[in-house]
Amino acid sequence: MSEEKRKANLQVEKTPIPEQKAADRVQNFTEVALGYTLEDMINEADRCLECKKPTCIAGCPVEVDIPGFIGALRQGDYRGAIRILKGTNSLPAICGRVCPQETQCEEVCIVGKKRQSVGIGRLERWAADWELQNGVEVPELAPNNGIKVAVVGSGPAGLTCAGDLAKLGYDVTIFEAFHDTGGVLRYGIPEFRLPKAIVDREVNYVKSLGVKLELNVVVGKTYSLECLFKQEGFSAIFLGTGAGLPNFMNVPGENYNGVYSANEFLTRVNLMKGYLFPEYDTPVWVGNKVAVVGAGNVAMDGARVAKRLGAKEVYIVYRRSRTEMPARIEEIHHAEEEGIILKLLTAPTEVLGDDKGWVKGMTCIEMDLGEPDSSGRRRPVPKAGSEYFLDVDTVIVAIGQTPNPLVPQSTPGLKTGKWGNIEVDPETMMTSVPGVFAGGDAVTGAATVIEAMGAGKKAARGIQAYIAEKRMKK
Repeated sequence: MSEEKRKANLQVEKTPIPEQKAADRVQNFTEVALGYTLEDMINEADRCLECKKPTCIAGCPVEVDIPGFIGALRQGDYRGAIRILKGTNSLPAICGRVCPQETQCEEVCIVGKKRQSVGIGRLERWAADWELQNGVEVPELAPNNGIKVAVVGSGPAGLTCAGDLAKLGYDVTIFEAFHDTGGVLRYGIPEFRLPKAIVDREVNYVKSLGVKLELNVVVGKTYSLECLFKQEGFSAIFLGTGAGLPNFMNVPGENYNGVYSANEFLTRVNLMKGYLFPEYDTPVWVGNKVAVVGAGNVAMDGARVAKRLGAKEVYIVYRRSRTEMPARIEEIHHAEEEGIILKLLTAPTEVLGDDKGWVKGMTCIEMDLGEPDSSGRRRPVPKAGSEYFLDVDTVIVAIGQTPNPLVPQSTPGLKTGKWGNIEVDPETMMTSVPGVFAGGDAVTGAATVIEAMGAGKKAARGIQAYIAEKRMKK
């Protein structure tokens, strides 16, 4: 790229992504962000500087060759772009939609030092959607080596680990507890952010690599890990069981009807297609005034889903200030556009109910911010005499999840941490049980899709090294 072209690129701001208008989208569950047009893609790809030392790659947990795929897009080699993406990322259509690029690859983009960073995620989505329209290509695979590896859970960590191992020639089977695939991709993220058809497509791609899927299999009940090793003949196991155990506030009244964990609320709506009632027979009761406690991406999802299901007023109740809100800026912006009301520096103290056991309100107290706590965020401190009543009839608790305890409880010797997270060697992702590896939310607690994928990729390498070492010792 010429120096003249490079300087010109630095003067151009990020190409906006077309979106549904807020007034329209709160009436439906179709995608909010509509994706780049061809012209948008070309304009944004031209903003890439083709850096000699691309820092963006280091910012990507799955090590995508970002300048490589953007360069292919710029040259009109769209098939080449998707090949580069899928060289390290089996789920680009998902990452292009829900990965927090602004705190990963885009945060360290050189262009971002002068202007808005290159829209890497938007370009990734364009390339993945182009492939959907023009045919998915299965890469050349290594010959099957006959070595069996079990992957527990078909979320982002499990799918990534399975896909990477299949490309290397392993005989991989994914065991999924639910009746459908995708884990948090399907039951946690709303349709308007990640359509189920996209999840299906990415899962089908992993299956096309030779990965087998067994649904309705609860590892820890249907099979123990010992059974998978000794009776089923697996040489290694990867645990991608996620963080499906919800946290609650521990305030009086949390057992009233009309109080949901965000897990339950979103699962009912997503996995059981509650948003299509009565076409599907899973009604989801939502009142007129909804309080969502928490301010992460899950809280934003819960609030925006409640709005679409007919709630007249929806509040985000968060005990810190806007600066500390952990949700993506884009999700907060979309929520506010849709009429979600932020009640910041506010903490619930009690859920109130009527004589029939249904929520009729919530008492709250205002907070001040004190000194930073162990998380680095300023600790909220109650403000004396500031209690007030919030008129709501539904409460959705979205203050985090902890790892699913079933496999650790049924596996002797599998070490877990204080919060139930599976402990692993950070280099190999192997647990305290030889041959058992883990990654994603089961290890870190609730985190991002791309971090889970990065852990699945690292675990695949660890499994390959473990099996190679065992074979050398024979």
